[in-house]
Amino acid sequence: MIYTVTFNPAIDYVVRMSSELLPGMTNRSNSEECYFGGKGINVSTILKNLGLENTALGFTAGFTGKAIVESVNSKGILADFIELPEGMSRINVKIKGQAETEINAQGPKIPEDAQNKLFDKIKELKDGDILILAGSIPNSLPSDVYERIIALVADRKIDVVVDATKDLLKNVLKYHPFLIKPNNHELGEMFDTVLKTDEELEIHAKKLQEMGARNVLISMAGDGAMLIAETGEKFRIGVPKGKVRNSVGAGDSMVAGFIAGYLKTGSYEEALKMGTAAGSATAFSDDLATGEAITQLYQNL
Repeated sequence: MIYTVTFNPAIDYVVRMSSELLPGMTNRSNSEECYFGGKGINVSTILKNLGLENTALGFTAGFTGKAIVESVNSKGILADFIELPEGMSRINVKIKGQAETEINAQGPKIPEDAQNKLFDKIKELKDGDILILAGSIPNSLPSDVYERIIALVADRKIDVVVDATKDLLKNVLKYHPFLIKPNNHELGEMFDTVLKTDEELEIHAKKLQEMGARNVLISMAGDGAMLIAETGEKFRIGVPKGKVRNSVGAGDSMVAGFIAGYLKTGSYEEALKMGTAAGSATAFSDDLATGEAITQLYQNL
């Protein structure tokens, strides 16, 4: 079974305007939509769209949390969230006008007993399972929570995927995660430098491998992606042509597509292709990509 973890899921309330947002004034929208997610849930959704069963773990609270659980279940994903006693899951406001403005909420506090309930669920994972950890850590959780979670399964044959940044990512490398996915800017930030060439990206990705990572997937937006595989191979790919409509969830889609591609083919090269197709298909959509859209792009890469 594949498990994803979303510490701080959210409802994204997207407001579309044809005019400029005017502070201090009454503004009127052209349309509104709600999207239910969070990085782990986004990964779960793409995995399911590609035909892979998975379970979404994490925390929810209040009436918004109940709506998130209902949304996850409606997609055919098993929602196994811990309901928090106080607060409510986030509503993030995304205003898309002549410029894009976002207000991201903080989310509920996660008490220690709820954290321990999540740890207990993680302890139940079995050999052959995959655990995907994605996103930042709410300030009510300890800064080493990723390390503590991975340590719980370190003695088992469980592939761990981590999509995080800076020290959050560096500190888990000692547990030899199966896959990490920094983008090119994040990779540079981890070494306090700016990486401009493929050669520089490869050199620094291999440094992360020396620190413990097995496979390093580097996303580069419109410039494509690079994979430095544990086999010693390097794979490089561009992106398909299309109109970018939405950047939210594209990185999560790439992670899900990579895992789906690898599980289906056993090939790192094909995994990179499927990951690129999934990330691009979401970027070309208003919401997370459908399985059909991903497959069509994959076949043309």
